[in-house]
Amino acid sequence: MAALAWLLIPLFAVVGAAIWGSWASRNKTIGDVAELAGYARFRDAMERAHTTTSEAPRPEREPAATAAPAPTSAPG
Repeated sequence: MAALAWLLIPLFAVVGAAIWGSWASRNKTIGDVAELAGYARFRDAMERAHTTTSEAPRPEREPAATAAPAPTSAPG
């Protein structure tokens, strides 16, 4: 009877491996289509955001020497 128990362990391992193998090789293209569409929308939004910010005029910065000194508060 003990020998039968030792033979059942590899049998359960084979059944478990077959179940895992069939799950791992399942068809995953259904979820990929939605993810790729979402990525395309994201890429388009980033392109639009990039073109609007890069075309906007940038304000000129004042040189540090001509900038007004920062106000200081008197201790007290």
